Amino acid sequence: METINSRLKNWASILDEKTREQAITASKMAFIFPHLALMPDAHLGKGATVGSVIPTLGAIIPAAVGVDIGCGMIAVKTQYCARQLPKDRKPLREDIERAIPLSAGKYNRKVVATAVPRIAELRDLAERAGFDPASYAGNWELQLGSLGSGNHFIEVSLDEDDNVWLFLHSGSRGVGNRIATKHIKVAQQVAKKYWIELPDPDLAYLVEGTEEFAAYIRELRWAQHFALLNREEMMDRVIRQFSEWVGGDVREIERINCHHNFTEKETHFGKSVWLSRKGAIRARQGDPGLIPGSMGTASYVVIGKGNAVALDSSPHGAGREYSRSAARKTFSVEQLREAMKGIEYRDTDAFIDEIPGAYKPIDQVMEDADDLVDVRHKLRQIINVKGD
Repeated sequence: METINSRLKNWASILDEKTREQAITASKMAFIFPHLALMPDAHLGKGATVGSVIPTLGAIIPAAVGVDIGCGMIAVKTQYCARQLPKDRKPLREDIERAIPLSAGKYNRKVVATAVPRIAELRDLAERAGFDPASYAGNWELQLGSLGSGNHFIEVSLDEDDNVWLFLHSGSRGVGNRIATKHIKVAQQVAKKYWIELPDPDLAYLVEGTEEFAAYIRELRWAQHFALLNREEMMDRVIRQFSEWVGGDVREIERINCHHNFTEKETHFGKSVWLSRKGAIRARQGDPGLIPGSMGTASYVVIGKGNAVALDSSPHGAGREYSRSAARKTFSVEQLREAMKGIEYRDTDAFIDEIPGAYKPIDQVMEDADDLVDVRHKLRQIINVKGD
């Protein structure tokens, strides 16, 4: 761990200068307490660094939560092991791709039976929060159970003992993005109205006790729950397709579902703060967690160590070293194929910007996180599903 200044602690051994400067700028906001914690996977973000943990007193920076509210991971350990799996993995990949809408703007054509109780739960939650999600996305019900694009994925993986894990990464989809975008703009309008000078417009904040703050928290919590249920809905479908592929029921040995873009009220260093984890998971003593690598690399099942200086947090993944546009200019489809050798995936140049070389080495990230989490399992992918 490196102390960059009294209000910024850093766990990233790989940290470019622009990211460092961005984190320093955010750490100087007056309401940060006690300090901002930079995780090993930190990289440049919108306003606030992705891979940062931001504790605030009496205020929240909406862009410090991010536009994919509640984005996170879910994993299920099954009773199956590698030797029990059919040799041809392509049918399962294609069945998953048919069962779950992939890519930006792709949603379900109808509400399926497993989604009905989850949508009812979300409708009730929205009613109690006093807002209508349809004001953000008229088709929000059809978004539940859809993956999205970018670094969102579905995988079948094996652990060190060849046990089969089902693993996926997604968030609150279009409806969550629109909620986040609206409140980022509201915060910027408030700053402009009250002549608040900001080092970056995306560090605009909402003050606790105002209606703008209360509205954000209500809708943020709804979007966080939508994201959690979205992952559950997709996992149910993955389990169903996997069960048909192996020709037997799936017994869940373990299930972990955790956010890595979210805000919660927590107590740190003797004070109650709003803790925003933007690309970080909660890692209190004993907390189970999931830290995925990039396409073709390892993912980790971890347990938190409860590091107080790190604000009970840990990294959420590998962290980008190349922007998407830079990655597409730097790497080739042949290099992607080499990186994905032995893994069943959809062979397309659309995934070049997700090549492992565009990310920090996940093993280095985990080495940097040694005082944040203990590794329970190291997973290797055998099937990968992504959206364009």
